[in-house]
Amino acid sequence: MKLQLPLTPKTIKSLTAGDVVYLNGVIYTGRDAAHQRLIEAIKAGRNLPFDLQNNILYYVGPTPAKPGEIIGSAGPTTSSRMDAYSPTLLDLGLKGMIGKGPRSDEVIASIIKNQAIYFAAVGGAAALQSLHITKSEIIAFEDLETEAIRRLEIQNFPVIVAIDANGKSLFSN
Repeated sequence: MKLQLPLTPKTIKSLTAGDVVYLNGVIYTGRDAAHQRLIEAIKAGRNLPFDLQNNILYYVGPTPAKPGEIIGSAGPTTSSRMDAYSPTLLDLGLKGMIGKGPRSDEVIASIIKNQAIYFAAVGGAAALQSLHITKSEIIAFEDLETEAIRRLEIQNFPVIVAIDANGKSLFSN
């Protein structure tokens, strides 16, 4: 199923764990160091580099682009590294996350509470995923290099619904 971003409540409610979807639109990137800075900005009352409302964060630290490429390999990072930060971001309007691996009980509870979604991208297919990124722009924390926050435009980016808005998870029995 093809989805146009940003996510809407109707779209989120229509998704079930195990659904294969192809995302189209804009997503943002961030790993643990960027997440820590986002939380510090929130605590200090500073503006964030992008609006969390209805957006998706992709846990990725892409490799540098080769000449003529938009981005280097862009495979998912282990999501549990962001678990300490995710509930706060979800409470502030983030509606989706893309990564790999299971999430903590606290994150699952926050996904349910905030009617959000967690997508899994296939690990080990980083070069393939980069082919679905049509534009990449660093928008914050450039000093973090590959872990800087980027605004990505994506087309038919393949993901699987790993945890749906009801808490059903591919990672539990």
